[in-house]
Amino acid sequence: MNELIIKDVTDYVEANIGTFHQKRLQSLDGLKLRNIINRKNPYLFKAKNVLTSEEIIKGILDAQISSSEETIFGDWLEGLAIFINEKVFGGWKSGIIGVDLEFDRENVRYIVNIKSGPNWGNSTQVKKMIEDFKTAKRTLRTSNSGLMIEAVNGCCYGRDRQSEKGDYQKLCGQRFWEFISGSESLYKDIVEPLGHKAKERNDEFLQSYAKVVNKFTKEFSNEFCRDDGSIDWGKIVEFNSAK
Repeated sequence: MNELIIKDVTDYVEANIGTFHQKRLQSLDGLKLRNIINRKNPYLFKAKNVLTSEEIIKGILDAQISSSEETIFGDWLEGLAIFINEKVFGGWKSGIIGVDLEFDRENVRYIVNIKSGPNWGNSTQVKKMIEDFKTAKRTLRTSNSGLMIEAVNGCCYGRDRQSEKGDYQKLCGQRFWEFISGSESLYKDIVEPLGHKAKERNDEFLQSYAKVVNKFTKEFSNEFCRDDGSIDWGKIVEFNSAK
């Protein structure tokens, strides 16, 4: 085990955080109005008494962006965790399906599935993770039958009251970052460098966001509003749900 040098973490974050912001922008570039309307519940907007095209567009876009950002940033945090673990424990990105990180510590091979937060999946998805862990253990033991293996579901933020899950451990927030780094304070230490040039990056994103809102609002009004400017809900529902 090597001691974690926080400057290495800061340098990595500042050098790579731009990738997250770039992918945020790219997530806007690929959006099509018809596609996102097809994926949303039109009855919900009517029930909330949404009256303008812009309200609908912003509601759809904000939900889409929030989901996209969670995935993009989760992938980015996974890369950060692997980088930190490699520095401290010599870990590596796993090539086994369902396993993100592998590392050895005190004669134990840890296989880690990394998620953003603790409430990441339903029972079917959790069951799939457990099966992936079992398969990974069988794979690793084909070359070393005596290998001690521990499975861990690591979550980058949040808490879970019971870390021991039987087939695996679930470590969240501070517990996860300390587990991969040996540093009790790492979960707080990484906050500041994450803001590197955040304002400039976010201003750029908001400019692109505004353009998409304006473009989609115009398209929506042309296609789903009556001549008097009111929203044609029947036409929206028909587009979204008709056979």
